Amino acid sequence: MKIISINAGSSSLKFSLFDMDDKKVIASGLFERIGIDGSSYTIKYNGEKIKTEAELATHTDAVKILLDKLVTLNIIKSLDEIDGVGHRLVHGKDKYKESCLITDEVVNDLIAFKDFAPLHNPANVLGIQAFREVLPNVPMVGVFDTAFHQTMDEEAYLYPVPYFWYKAHGVRKYGFHGTSHRYIAKTISEKLGRDNLRIISCHVGNGGSITAIKDGKCVDTSMGFTPLAGIMMGTRSGDVDPSIITYVMEQEGLNAKEVIDDLNKKSGLLGLSEISSDMRDIVSAMDSDDEEKKAKARRAFLKYTRTVTNYIAEYYVLLGGVDVICFTAGLGENSEPFRKKVCENLACLGVKLDSEANKVMGEFKKISSDDSTIPVYVVPTDEELMIALDTLKLIS
Repeated sequence: MKIISINAGSSSLKFSLFDMDDKKVIASGLFERIGIDGSSYTIKYNGEKIKTEAELATHTDAVKILLDKLVTLNIIKSLDEIDGVGHRLVHGKDKYKESCLITDEVVNDLIAFKDFAPLHNPANVLGIQAFREVLPNVPMVGVFDTAFHQTMDEEAYLYPVPYFWYKAHGVRKYGFHGTSHRYIAKTISEKLGRDNLRIISCHVGNGGSITAIKDGKCVDTSMGFTPLAGIMMGTRSGDVDPSIITYVMEQEGLNAKEVIDDLNKKSGLLGLSEISSDMRDIVSAMDSDDEEKKAKARRAFLKYTRTVTNYIAEYYVLLGGVDVICFTAGLGENSEPFRKKVCENLACLGVKLDSEANKVMGEFKKISSDDSTIPVYVVPTDEELMIALDTLKLIS
């Protein structure tokens, strides 16, 4: 059985084709600059990689080329081999608590919820419509980033604002990266042979969120009404005093949208360091002979690791202790200095790092020492596989 996992952006379409008999990726790739000059696509398969410029006026053009290439490159014999399509869907509000078969109602809800994810939900709809046009008889499944976090109770998801805002306008914590956090919980439980784990899952990439998980369910998570909340990130500020917004508006002559845009795109590592949004550049700059550059990089690094530490400490208390801490995503899986500093910050909880084990990049591995009171693991995430697994379950 073969299933395609799809992540559609406003001008892009990322895919992974799985053979679900062995849960392996047969082909993957990315269609870029859809509807923009200079569009192209990349397909990886069988150890090969092709990149070609192509006119991609719409997402349907991208899907048609993708499916044609899967056949002409002999990755599959015919389109009849495709049994299902799984779509990453960003926001399902509090209506969608798990993955579901995509119907007209789901599409209409995605459109209705677009104000909650204006950059993502309309793009997700474009991806669905494109596949419906080209593969009208193939079942499709929606996997929501927000779904995993719908097990939070009111105490966790409500904000201390007028309750009317929640009832009338849906103002509450929704959380994101849910598919990744769910994959981490599933994987670490399988590896350790336990279902009743208290897990702190640290999905830290250019964007990042920390999630407290108990018995496979989300208890709390750092991202909120939008992905801007929580820990400091590559270009996002994370939690800040909301009064800053009106103050900066007055001082700089900006409107609210412009300030929020700065908090999303010009803050975080980039904003504090004035160097880069990439932690690799920050770590490199900390070894610079330029003292000013070194100080800027160190300032951003220490603030970043502190915000992550603070959420882990908060969730340690919330869960009443922790059975395992997991690092995942680009930074969590690959940055030895980042993990080292966070674990050092957690020494008071009895966390002890194995420096040699911590040199791992992108592999499942325990990186804490044997005498650490809390085991710490690197667990590579695989949201595409999670989408494919949900699709397989629902179409079966």
